[in-house]
Parts: sequence; structure tokens; C-alpha cells
Amino acid sequence: MTLSTAQRVAGVLRDRIEGGGLPPGTRLSEEALGRDLGVSRNTLREAFRLLVHESLVVHRLNRGVFVRVVDPADVTDIYRVRAALERAGVRAAAGAAPALRAAVTAAVDHAERAAARGDWQEVASADLRFHRALAALSGSPRIDAAMDRLLAELRLAFHAMPSPRRFHEPFLVRNRALARLLEDGEHAAAERELTTYLDDALELILGALREREGENA
Repeated sequence: MTLSTAQRVAGVLRDRIEGGGLPPGTRLSEEALGRDLGVSRNTLREAFRLLVHESLVVHRLNRGVFVRVVDPADVTDIYRVRAALERAGVRAAAGAAPALRAAVTAAVDHAERAAARGDWQEVASADLRFHRALAALSGSPRIDAAMDRLLAELRLAFHAMPSPRRFHEPFLVRNRALARLLEDGEHAAAERELTTYLDDALELILGALREREGENA
């Protein structure tokens, strides 16, 4: 399928948002972005509509378009949904295609290599690929699409974490442990570990968001 210009522009902006180049709260200037990307305002507006649909940006009447700032309620809801989707993948792991099972371990391997060279932004990306791979064990295109959207939103919350290394480093070991449980066929144990893992990650992010809210009060 050939992407439209607006879809390509939305992809560029999505990458910048997820990579931190356009942090939460940033106003997206049509004039500046149009000049930077060499596209018309109409194309940008269509790209913005796509990103609004993905919950990555918001349109504020008479003020413009801004990168969305997620709050604790948003993050809690994201984790509630992703926990259901990832647990479904873990339950389906025994019957998953070999390529889907291999993707879980590959994401862990990639994260560990990135950590070894000190690239913690890439560790964050690999961690999200790991969790997408867990959900993908269900073999459902709809679950895959839902996870893509949830994890893109979650990137907005990651920007609140004061130190990517401090947040992600403890989970490297837990990712490896989860992958091994799945490799060994210990699916019930893997589901229990995943549930605790996601609860712990949620509490860390909520703590950071509350601290940020306190600083901005």
C-alpha cells in the first residue's frame, strides 16, 4: 500500500514525538513544520488529524495543536489494557508460530546489547518491542494494532521519567527471566511474573508523573 504524503508526514512527526524531539506539551507550529518538512498546511493538518486519532497530539480551540501530555489516569488505563493483551499472548505462547516466539527473545537480546553500549533510548525501544512481541504471540492482527497504539501513547509517559537508565535497567533482567519462562513452557509462571512486572512498572511511572505534577503546581 502506497502511503499518502499526510501519512508520511504523520510518520515523521510520530518518530520525533516518540524519540523526544517533540516532547509532551510542545506546540506544533504549522508554519515551522511546513517549512521544515516542505509540505503544505493542508497536508500538515491532515497529518495532525491522524495523530489526534492515535492520541499522540491534541487540538486546543484557538490555540493550536500540541503534543499530548498524559496524566496518571491515562497511564493507568493504558496499563490495564496492555496487561490484558500481553497476558493473552502469554497464554497463547505454546501454540504460537516459531517466528513469533523468536521475536520475544530477539527483543531481549537487542535490549541487552543496547544497554552494554549505554544506549538507553534504544533499550526503551527494545523493551517496547519485547512487550509487543509478547502480545503478538496471540497471532491477532487486531491485538498487534492495538498494542502499536498503546505503546506509542506510553512513549509520552516515558518522557516523564527522570532517568531512562534508572527506569529500564532493572527490567532488563526481568525481560530475560520472562523470555526463559516462555522458552521452558512455564506459561502460568510467566503470566504471574508479567502481572507483577506490569504492576511495578505502572507504579514507577505514576510516581514520576505525580512528582512532575507537584513541581508544576
